Amino acid sequence: MLIGHMKEIVRHPVKSFSGESVQKSKIMGYGLYGDRSHAYLDESKKEDFLTITKFPEMVRYKARFVGEELMEEYPKVEVMTPEGKVFGWEDAELIKEMENKSNRKIATIEYTPSHVPIGPIAVEHIQLVTDASVDNLEEMWGKDEVDFRRFRPNLFISLKEKIPFIEEEWIGRRIKIGSEVEIQLVGHCKRCMIITVNPDNAERDSSLHKTVIKERKNNFGVYASVINTGDIHVDDEVHLVD
Repeated sequence: MLIGHMKEIVRHPVKSFSGESVQKSKIMGYGLYGDRSHAYLDESKKEDFLTITKFPEMVRYKARFVGEELMEEYPKVEVMTPEGKVFGWEDAELIKEMENKSNRKIATIEYTPSHVPIGPIAVEHIQLVTDASVDNLEEMWGKDEVDFRRFRPNLFISLKEKIPFIEEEWIGRRIKIGSEVEIQLVGHCKRCMIITVNPDNAERDSSLHKTVIKERKNNFGVYASVINTGDIHVDDEVHLVD
C-alpha cells in the first residue's frame, strides 16, 4: 500500500553536529551509510560522547562527506563552524575551538563504513518522522514553526494521507522504500532536551518539549531497524508491506 514519498534524507557524519540532506543514500545494516560514524568524546566523563545535551552549540556545526563513498573507507569529513570556517573533522584548530567553547577536553572516535554500533546512533538504526506529525505538533505548540531538524531524523516522509502520528500505528510492521530497502518500525522515539535547541542558532525553548510531554506522552517519531539493505532516493515511493 502506497503511504507516501521520501521527502528528505538526512545523515549525520559527526554525532550531534548538524546533518547533511542528501538526494540518495545507501542503507547499510546499521542504517544510513556513515550516519554517526564519527564522534567526539568528552574525556572528563570517562570517554562518554560529547553531545548537544552538554554542548548545545554543536548543532550549529555542519558536517558533510566530501568525495567518493567507499566500503573500505569514508570520504573526507568536512566541518563548517558557526562562523563559516571549514576544517577537517580532526583538525587541531577545530578541536581546540570546541574545547574552549565547551570547557571540556575532547577526543575523537571513528567507526568503519561496514559497521557503526548502536551507541553513537542512539537506540535503533533509523529514526523517521512524517510531515503530518510535524504540522500537527506545530499546531499544538502554537508558538513558532516546527523545524523537523529539531528531531534529528534520518527519514522525513511526506504522507499520501495527512494523518498525524499514523506512523505509530505501523510499529511492528514493515515499510518498503524504493525498489530495494525494507525497514521494520520497532518503537516510539522518547524525546529529550535536544528538541528544545533551535538548529539554526542553538537557542533553547523548553516549551516545545513540554508540549510533546503533555500532548504526546513524550513520544515523537519512530525508530526502525533495517531488514533489507540497498539504495534510497528522495521522492522514492514508500509502501506499507505487512
